[in-house]
Amino acid sequence: MTIKKLEHVGVVVKSIEESAAFYEKTLGLELKELRQPGPNVRLGFLGFPDDEASIIEFVERSNAEPASEGVVNHIAFAVDDIEKEAARITALGAAFLNERIITTGDGTRFTFFAGPDGERLELYQPALKCKNSSGVNG
Repeated sequence: MTIKKLEHVGVVVKSIEESAAFYEKTLGLELKELRQPGPNVRLGFLGFPDDEASIIEFVERSNAEPASEGVVNHIAFAVDDIEKEAARITALGAAFLNERIITTGDGTRFTFFAGPDGERLELYQPALKCKNSSGVNG
């Protein structure tokens, strides 16, 4: 297979600047590039400050035409301490969609909150992988 990585996730937004400010404040992403490929559309590319890869592309349409293509269900962000990040983001005024953090049978933990245009954003803490005395992951 020649596919190497996820290039980016596209999200339709009302305002690139407003959404970028929210993502910067809550998730630490920064707006890395703006493009205007046509008269009715602007694109904004976001990524983490020390990473050259853009992971989110905002699509702003001035003709207010709703997206008719497929809809992204959510965007997940990996964290080390989900309680700490959820508390920080709550203090910034973000609306969480779950009443509590969900823990799966393998120990993975997640919760969802809403972005400025109603997009679902996920805090995702992978299950801890530790080795027991036999050297087997458990």
